[in-house]
Amino acid sequence: MRDSALYRETRNLRAQDIFSSMKQFISLGIPSAMMICLEWWSFEILLLLSGLLPNLKLETSVMSISLTTSSLHFVIVNSIGAAASTHVSNELGAGNPRSARAAANAALLLGTFDAFLVSITLYSYRKTWAYLYSNEREVVHYATQITSILCLSVFINSFTAVLSGIARGAGWQHIGSYASIGSYYIVGIPVGSILCFVMKMRATGLRIGLLIGSFVQTTVFALVTFFTNWEQEATKARDRVFEMAPQGNQKTEITLKEDAQVLLSDVSENV
Repeated sequence: MRDSALYRETRNLRAQDIFSSMKQFISLGIPSAMMICLEWWSFEILLLLSGLLPNLKLETSVMSISLTTSSLHFVIVNSIGAAASTHVSNELGAGNPRSARAAANAALLLGTFDAFLVSITLYSYRKTWAYLYSNEREVVHYATQITSILCLSVFINSFTAVLSGIARGAGWQHIGSYASIGSYYIVGIPVGSILCFVMKMRATGLRIGLLIGSFVQTTVFALVTFFTNWEQEATKARDRVFEMAPQGNQKTEITLKEDAQVLLSDVSENV
């Protein structure tokens, strides 16, 4: 690879070539990070709000148990979303829109299976699961009361995590960050605060507000994914690759295809 003429234009990157691609990288990286941070910050804000309720220890304990359970479940579905992000981005970058769509559908299928499995299992043990966190009967009883809301939240979050991964893989980070702001900070937190403090629903109201915010975010991602023109997204992904290529060394699509044919012929000869 060091001496082959085939790789001449991909060797010896200069410092200015590296920094020239930073703008494109940051334009995708920061919104992608904000998608996740804005969502998780909203959880912490609701937990802090629960500390303003009269029975401080009980309310914060139940909210902590609820959010911890959601976090443990998120680890599972987030891995599906991460895999979907990688697969979708690779297929779009390779110019395979049909494969990218298939990868997105496969991830959604896994997310659907997880949503039903975890929510049904959690509801089946609604009277005992809180003992994993506390031996206080009052805490366990209160946690049992909000288990149905938690199950709905787990169900929706399964799709939220998968659709967020698809959005990151397709380059919709800006849409995702705006959706997170609108869903949680314009809808979820205000509604939860009203239900909690005005309607006197306490931690249950905060949890409902979080559920509504997740539902709004999932709906936005679902609509964007459903109405996506995957062929157009593949073209955009290819254009981003050329934009991030070193200046003065960009190849045309014809040259890239010729290189691919050379590589395939080399592999065939070796086989």
